[in-house]
Amino acid sequence: MKSQLIKSDVLLLITGLIWGFAFVAQRIGMDYVGPFTFNGARFALGSLSLIPLLLVTRRKGSGVVSGGEKIGPGKLVFFGGITGLALFMGASLQQVGLVYTTAGKAGFITGLYVVIVPVLWFIRGRRSGSGTWVGAVLAAFGLYLLSVSGDFTIQYGDLLEIIGAFFWAIHILLIDHFSKRINPIVLSLVQFAFCSVLSLLTASIFETIAWQGILDAGIPILYGGLGSVGIAYTLQVVAQRKAHPAHAAIILSLESVFAAVGGWLLLNEYLSTRSKIGCALMFIGMLFSQLKKKA
Repeated sequence: MKSQLIKSDVLLLITGLIWGFAFVAQRIGMDYVGPFTFNGARFALGSLSLIPLLLVTRRKGSGVVSGGEKIGPGKLVFFGGITGLALFMGASLQQVGLVYTTAGKAGFITGLYVVIVPVLWFIRGRRSGSGTWVGAVLAAFGLYLLSVSGDFTIQYGDLLEIIGAFFWAIHILLIDHFSKRINPIVLSLVQFAFCSVLSLLTASIFETIAWQGILDAGIPILYGGLGSVGIAYTLQVVAQRKAHPAHAAIILSLESVFAAVGGWLLLNEYLSTRSKIGCALMFIGMLFSQLKKKA
């Protein structure tokens, strides 16, 4: 049993690593294409990459994706459309924000959804423990140090990432609600497809979609679509079958740390001492809210 838990924790760590370095890929990809074109391409790949997983798990009758009621195409489109819209908003704000901020800062700010989710649960009438509020205060103060300058202004990119973190939190709540009624891999496939279509439609209005640009951004798009969506999603599903919920939440939150490391190693991004303290406080706040919540 212990060896299974260790294996699950290792898989979750790899998942967080892939997701963290995806911020680097997303930043590099925009050297060649616009943010909406990039998202449209990577989520299309992500949606397609889940088809083999869906076929295999259905054939084997795996418990990973069992459950959920039988629903018609109309409800499937509705569920996938609602979650896909929230995903589109979060991913779009994140991607556009990366034009104006660093991969490391974007990773930490996006990670705020770990704290925002229980706060939104509280607003909806669910009880939140003391850890949620202590974590929220620590994360908020860390965010202030990371993103607000001495003259009380905030960078445009950081602001977009903050707004995006709320949409990521809303997306998680929607997934929590709809995944109880439908196969989660089917739901993911449909929402990724919706996000791709919405992104490409927006790109056709605000950007110039060029095949050469997409080809030039091929490696970042492949990493973002097949790596962070297809491979990492599969690892997460497999790992969370055996992982302790507290371990899973904490290990996956390391995504923000890996984003900062990736930005430093591959993009030569630099964080000031003030920003580093802010990142540390945000990360402690994320961990604290999870540890206390799961205790």
